[in-house]
Parts: sequence; structure tokens; C-alpha cells
Amino acid sequence: MADLIARGTRAGTLRQIRHVTPVAPRSARGLVAEVYHQVERDFGMLAPPVSLHSPAPRALAAAWVMLRETLLAADTTGRAEREAVAAAVSAANACPYCVDVHGAALAGLTRDEMPALSAWARSSATADPLPAPFGDRAAAELIGVAVAFHYLNRMVTIFLPESPLPPFLRGAAAPTAKRVASRLLGSLARRTVTPGLSAGLLPAAPLPADLSWAAGSPAVAAAFGAAVRAVDQTFLPPGVRRMARAKAVELGGGDPGWATSDWLAAAVAPLPEVDRPAGRLVLLTMFAPYRVTPKVIAEFRDGRPSDAALIEVTAWAALLAARHLGARLHAASARSATSTSTPIPIPMTTERTSP
Repeated sequence: MADLIARGTRAGTLRQIRHVTPVAPRSARGLVAEVYHQVERDFGMLAPPVSLHSPAPRALAAAWVMLRETLLAADTTGRAEREAVAAAVSAANACPYCVDVHGAALAGLTRDEMPALSAWARSSATADPLPAPFGDRAAAELIGVAVAFHYLNRMVTIFLPESPLPPFLRGAAAPTAKRVASRLLGSLARRTVTPGLSAGLLPAAPLPADLSWAAGSPAVAAAFGAAVRAVDQTFLPPGVRRMARAKAVELGGGDPGWATSDWLAAAVAPLPEVDRPAGRLVLLTMFAPYRVTPKVIAEFRDGRPSDAALIEVTAWAALLAARHLGARLHAASARSATSTSTPIPIPMTTERTSP
């Protein structure tokens, strides 16, 4: 049944992708073919948030290993808890596509509410995140989900529509369509996914210091180490990289200066003129992906016309933002561990036994 769902949804999901031409499954070779195989086997369908990366094989594999080893294959926490984090982070980032998908999966798994966990996940998009409402054993998995979705939300906002539902299923038909989606996604989410099986898609690499929160899970640590190394290999002028890293400290701030054109113009002004289109694309991906318009993309493509370059640069920027927010989230949890407060235990949810 899962194989039939995967094959039956291929064409429709690929048509959702904009700005780039994804690799069709029948044309996939090498690393792209292997990632596609794993996505359909473990996720249940060729998920557009992953397949949108297919013009850039290394970025495709990086997106997949981060998603797989956190949301799908983790073994310390329950899938419902991880879906709750995915949905809450997506809501904080105003990514309705991911809210619809992961909200539906969560509704298909449990009726239980997890207010402490959801509030923690939403706060991860701010400059002052909440202490973790869970113990150290869950940190690698749940911070990992939060970081993976800070990354994916940015890519999805740029390259996918606002809703995974086709136009004819929106409006009056939407409630029925969402109920069906909850049953389907909840059923797919109950399958067992073994941790670590994405190892080998990318060369192994050490875990960067800012991702030390992942060390508690060998599979999550290996996934993020390899993903960061792969994404960091994209070509970007050193000045653009330095600018982006310096601006990352403003993520989640209370004064959203980045929402103005003046902020963007001032940020890229020190760059050579030839590098400014890349600088604008990088900063908008990090801070305001909804402002990545066809004009912004066209200006970037004037110097780098390939689909692969567009995916690689936006992936680098999205992962830089996600890493920064993850490190801040981990620091808040570390501070709470030294206080007298006791973490709120995550309740074991009661999963539905039928879709």
C-alpha cells in the first residue's frame, strides 16, 4: 500500500515546486536516485520539501538526512512529540505548507495536547527561547527537529506554494481534505524507521561546535555533521559569508529591521556590486524568505543561472539561520539545567490505533 501511495503521488508533488525544475524519478541517477528511494521508503511519498533540492544532489542528501534522523527515525522520543515540534516551529516561522502537513500528521497520531512542548518549539524562533521542557536524553532529537524545520521552513517558503492541497481541494472542500490527510499521514507516521540508515549518502564529517546539542544521539550527530559539510561546500564569496554570519545575531529580535528595504540595502552595501544579488538572496532566505521574489531570484541568476546554484545558496543561508537558532535554543536549555527549576516531563501520548 505504501508503495502505491508513493508512486501515485509522485507527479502531483513534483508539480508543486517552483523556481527550479526538480529531477523526475524516472530520470534520477546516483545520489538523487538513492535519496528518492529512501524518501519513498521511509516517508511514504516523495515529499516536495525534500525533492525541491534535487537539482543540487548534495543539498538534497543533506536535507534528507537531517529530516530522516530527527523527525522520522529518532528512538528516544515519540513521533507525536516530534510532529508537535515540527508543527509549532512551522507556525512560528509562518510556513503554512509545513503547518498543514505536520499538523495533519500530529492529528492523525494523537488527540493529546502538548502545550509546554509546543510553546518551547515556538519560542525557538525568538531571541529569548524558553528552557527545554524535557531531559537531556531527548535534547538531540527534539532540538534536531526544531533545527531541521527552521531550515526546511525557509526552503519551503521560497520553493513551494502556501498549501500542499491542490486548488480544487481548497475552500469548502478543505476540511474534508484535511481529515483524509490526517488519516493518511498519521498512518504513514506509525511505521518504524530505523535510525542511522541514511549514513553513507554523504561523507562523514565531525560535528561542528555549535551543533554540540546533537552529540547525545550518534545518528543525529552523524546526520548534521555530514549535512553541514555538504551544504558548506557551495560557492559563495567570502564577503557574503562574513556578512551573513555577522547578521545572524539579529535573528528573532524584537525589532524586525530586516523587514525594511533600507535594512537590506545597508547590509549589502559594503559588498562589491557583483556580489550584492547573492547577498540579498542569502539575507532574505535567513530573515524573510517570503520576500524572495522572482525579481530577487532573477538578479541572482544573472551571475549564476543554474538551478543547482540557486538551491545551494539558499540551502547554505537557511542552514546558517537554523544552526544559529539551534545554538541559542541549546544555550537556553543549558542555563535552565543549572537553575533550581525542574524540566517538565513530556507525557507519553496516546496514539490512535486506527486512522
